[in-house]
Parts: sequence; structure tokens; C-alpha cells
Amino acid sequence: MKRADIAPFLTAISQNNPTPQTELLYTTPFTLLVAVVLSAQTTDAAVNKATPALFAEAPDPAAMAALGATGIARHIRSIGLWQAKAKNVAGLSHLLLERHGGEVPDNREALEALPGVGRKTANVVLNEVFGQPTMAVDTHIFRLGNRTGLAPGATVRAVEDALIARIPKPMLRPAHHWLILHGRYICKARKPECWRCPGASWCRYQPKPTAAAARIPTELPKDPS
Repeated sequence: MKRADIAPFLTAISQNNPTPQTELLYTTPFTLLVAVVLSAQTTDAAVNKATPALFAEAPDPAAMAALGATGIARHIRSIGLWQAKAKNVAGLSHLLLERHGGEVPDNREALEALPGVGRKTANVVLNEVFGQPTMAVDTHIFRLGNRTGLAPGATVRAVEDALIARIPKPMLRPAHHWLILHGRYICKARKPECWRCPGASWCRYQPKPTAAAARIPTELPKDPS
């Protein structure tokens, strides 16, 4: 994608959503941090079903640490990797109390030193809570960076660096959410719905599927006889 086409593309896919936010449910920086840790290899919808009861019982690091891994696990058994995640959430709660006075730090190094917090999770928290122009590259953004030509790269970090370098600075913070939501609901992994994509004219993906093609069955129906 030409650099001059990036701003029009992002403007197009941001229609009706000028100030996007994460779809994870949270009320404080701490509950967002926990929700993002729990969302690894799990859908936001699955996390949102598990966290209301967890956060009602443990809304802050002190309560979460007191709940412990066993108590946390009781609330999150429905999501993937729940055992490891319960240990990580308990561990990061203890470290927030010990190192940061129970507050979520606003810098990458401190965040990534917490159990279960990698670069992507830190980027989400820094972007959503602290307003920093970071780019958390998940599977959706990695796919869009390559598929559209916006920021091609062989690795997650390569796509992240390219997006930060190429996206106009005023658009960088909201672009994180615009791209995730666009990948989740329109530019889908198996069948991108190009016919209803407002940014299709700037996208380099070819050939673009049509609505008619999407209705064609992938295989012939079996003979009922």
C-alpha cells in the first residue's frame, strides 16, 4: 500500500467508530491488565463471560493476591490455558503490590516484568489506559498488515515496527483498534468480506472476493440416495 493511501484507508475503516475502545470488559487499569492476560489464545467474548464474577470478588491487586491461583482458577476454567493464567494473574498481583504500590505501571519494561505480560499485552495496556501510540499486533493485525499491503512483515515485530513507522502519528493510537475490529468483523481470516469493506479501493489484496462468490458452496451437496 502506498504511504499516501494509508490515511484514507484508515479513515474509511474507522467510519462510525472515531474513538474505538477494546471489546474487553474492564473498569480500572488493573482489571484491563488481567483481562488482556486472560485473553491470550482466547476470544474476548470468552474472557468477558468469565471476568465479571472474578472482578466482583477481586477488583484490585490485594484482593486478587488474596484469592490466589486456586481461587482465580475457579472463575476462569471456561477459557483456554486457565491453569497457567490463574498462576500468572496471582503472581502479577503480588508483584504490583510489592513493586508498584498496587498500581499498574505506565512503562513497558515494568509491565513486561510481570508474569504473563509480554510485548503485545503491554502494548494494549499502554495504548488503552495510558494513551500511548503503541501497536499491539495480534493475529488480526498481523494478517491485515500483510494482506492489505499496509505493513508487510514476516514476523509480528516486523509488522509492528512497520505500522508505527508508516501510520500517520495522529492516527496511530486509534489505528490499533480500527485494525483489530476490521480484521475481526470484515477482513476475516478465511473469507475476507471485501464487498462490504469501505477501505477496499486502497487495499492491495487481489483478487477481492465478491458477495456472489461467497454464496457459492465450496462442495457439491451429497447425493441423498
